[in-house]
Amino acid sequence: MIAVTLPDGSIREYENGTSALDVARSISEGLARNVLAAEINGEVVDAMRPIENDVNLSLLTWNDAGGKSTMWHSSAHLMAEAIEDLYPGTKLAIGPPIENGFYYDIDLGEHHITDADLPKIEKKMTELARQKNEYVRQEISKADAIAYFKEKGDEYKLELLEDLEDGTITFYTQGNFTDLCRGPHIPNTGFIKAIKLTSIAGAYWKGDENRQQLTRIYGITFPKAKELKEYLEMIEEAKKRDHRKLGKELGLFTFSQRVGQGLPLWLPKGAALRERLENFLKRAQRQAGYEPVITPHIGHKDLYETSGHYAKYGEDSFRPITTPHEGEEFLLKPMNCPHHCEIFKASPKSYKDLPVRYAEFGTVYRYEQSGELHGLTRVRGFTQDDAHLFCTPEQVKDEFKKVIDLVLYIFKTLKFENFRAQVSLRDPNNPDKYIGSDENWEKAERAIIEATEEKGLDSVIEYGEAAFYGPKLDFMVKDALNRDWQLGTIQVDYNLPERFELEYTGADNEKHRPVMIHRAPFGSMERFVAVLIEHCGGKFPLWLTTEQVAILPISEKHNEYAEKVLNYLNNSDIRGFVDDRNEKIGKKIRDNELNKIPFMLIVGEKEEAENAVSVRKQGDGDTGTIPIEEFVQFINKEIEKELH
Repeated sequence: MIAVTLPDGSIREYENGTSALDVARSISEGLARNVLAAEINGEVVDAMRPIENDVNLSLLTWNDAGGKSTMWHSSAHLMAEAIEDLYPGTKLAIGPPIENGFYYDIDLGEHHITDADLPKIEKKMTELARQKNEYVRQEISKADAIAYFKEKGDEYKLELLEDLEDGTITFYTQGNFTDLCRGPHIPNTGFIKAIKLTSIAGAYWKGDENRQQLTRIYGITFPKAKELKEYLEMIEEAKKRDHRKLGKELGLFTFSQRVGQGLPLWLPKGAALRERLENFLKRAQRQAGYEPVITPHIGHKDLYETSGHYAKYGEDSFRPITTPHEGEEFLLKPMNCPHHCEIFKASPKSYKDLPVRYAEFGTVYRYEQSGELHGLTRVRGFTQDDAHLFCTPEQVKDEFKKVIDLVLYIFKTLKFENFRAQVSLRDPNNPDKYIGSDENWEKAERAIIEATEEKGLDSVIEYGEAAFYGPKLDFMVKDALNRDWQLGTIQVDYNLPERFELEYTGADNEKHRPVMIHRAPFGSMERFVAVLIEHCGGKFPLWLTTEQVAILPISEKHNEYAEKVLNYLNNSDIRGFVDDRNEKIGKKIRDNELNKIPFMLIVGEKEEAENAVSVRKQGDGDTGTIPIEEFVQFINKEIEKELH
């Protein structure tokens, strides 16, 4: 008999060789019908795999990330089977699950596939899925695996086999299709009910541009047609909210090939929006005791060798900058923290001086591959809302809680209300991955866990996700389209203070190492603005939007009064402009609605006579005519509500 411990802590006994699917059936047939895979002692495996020892078991359904990933992996195999059937002679490379769906890289030989062919492949996949063929796992010797793919003439699988050891190789078969694969897979193809192949792209074998170019076909599947319909609707909405599209329409940012790929240019409206975000955080930081610092865009190579960033980011950095002085090299900075360490070190510190909190909107540079660049979310030059706190070990927990407060204030103000916190700790089975004493690690981990609990955060603990120098807390935020973004991170670091030999004098008059906390609530300004644009669909909060008010004179003779209204608003710190184009008022209203201007003030003879404005709220239509002074009071109250 074997003991199976379930997530609720209950323990059940079963005969040796029982599968996770058998366990599910023993609980309920309804559960068994929905099980896609199993997690045994932390590893995702086939639900049909025999269990031969005492284990911790979680049954994975579509509601679990592991269940989705397993289904999408199996869907990649189903697509490969359909393509082999439709296009004989096809050779297959790799077909993994990805964050949303799957892809397969394929050498089509003499065949050619376009978007017009995707419905035909989808139809074939649906036909094969309805056969409910089981995914059968087979352990196979390396010699037999090589013989199988030699007979098929598939050089890609043969190359993959070169790196595999005998005794570790498995095949999976469903229907008439067999593939080299470590798994796991769903019980049978019948779980795949709704299929959409989304796009075709080119991909070099093993990412090497000197190797064969393959055809990469992307797709996604669901257990219900309704879920596919909702997903496609979400994709259409995401296209409308795409920050690249809205950024262009709203005049926020642009890119130039002459300037260089991945180096955004902020246009006046975008620069103003970004400046308001920065000022918002600077105010909050001042109140929390942060001190602003400024550091150069470059640093001596020795600085980053000392910090370890050259070893970590050297391959992803721009090439070193050489000077006329022989052997002297500088780098565009990949991180701000080494500079802040040098600022801390510039003057002696006592325990009475701590904590020290340095904050900087510092621009850093990484040489991302051109194929990975994407709007503002993946760029080569970006500005981090960086801060580094230097404190005593006893101060870590309180400082951590204060940073959590700051992050929560930002999320609340910008209406990122759906989020969870991930506490990333050491892998207890692999202590050699980490530096620092066990005592310091235990203090830091305990401080993070207690701070998270005391703040009542919805959190999960992930072992093995800590940085090599210390544990951390990441904030995973869902946007308006229910997509996950990692925004905001807090890290505890014992490594850099050691590398830079940072010290403070303690109450015992001895020298001690400070603990360093890294913190970036926005992350990078570029990526944060991109997420914010898509989250609010370009309709920013009133306090943040560049143009709060458009003043629309009904005719040319009311332009002078419109300018008078604008001047009054400007003197009241309300941002606006006069739309004095020679257009009908209806077109002006439509255009400003499309430009997402929060308020339109229509002015004509009646408004001028009463020193008033006719107010139209974006998306809500006319709200009535009120005196200008009353409108200013209304706007200021709205902004105050948003910021508090």
